[in-house]
Formats: sequence, C-alpha cells, structure tokens
Amino acid sequence: QVHVRESGGGLVQAGGSLRLSCVASGRTYHMGWFRQASGKEREFLAGISASGGQTSYADSVKGRFTISRDNAKNSVSLQMDSAQPDDTAVYSCAASKVTWRSYQHLYDYWGQGIQVTVSS
Repeated sequence: QVHVRESGGGLVQAGGSLRLSCVASGRTYHMGWFRQASGKEREFLAGISASGGQTSYADSVKGRFTISRDNAKNSVSLQMDSAQPDDTAVYSCAASKVTWRSYQHLYDYWGQGIQVTVSS
C-alpha cells in the first residue's frame, strides 16, 4: 500500500508565499500537485518526473508556483508565491508510475488533500 501525505497548508495573505510538502511511501514516483476549489473541478497545477529533471506547469500558475523534489527524503514540494484569493482550494499530491503531466487518470495514488486559504 502506497501512502501519500501532504503538509504545509493553512492561511496566507494575498501576495504572500506558502510552501506545501508531500511524502510518498515506497518507490520513487513521478509526482503531481492538484487543487480543487469549492464548486469547481479538480485541476492540475504542476508535475515533476521521478528524477526531478523534468517539470510541467499549468498556465494558471506558471511563474508563481515552483515544484521541486528531494529524493533522499522522498518528498516533493510546491512553492506558492504571489498568492491570490483565487488560489484558495484543497491541494492534493499524487503519485504516478507513468506521467508527471496533467493526465489525472494516470495518477495511481492520492493524498487526502490539505486546505489552503488566501485572504484578501
């Protein structure tokens, strides 16, 4: 059983920064970050290959969010800068055997998600 767990969520003021972390048990997977705002569909934010050499970003967060990983710690981070109220959502981390891109159905293991709230 693979366990995926997110941490680092909370409240941040508009224009501020927040760093989310995710740990996945077992082997090294390709990883992705997603979010789901209230009343909206879940959307892909960023992904990183198992080696860390390739990344992918949604246009909505490109230039503001940065994904990185530390394979020695089996962890993946999402640095959120210039936070906006529209970034308020439940953020989830997921692990995939085959992709680090936006194809949600190709992610095998999901965390429970953490709340991020950006106040104006």
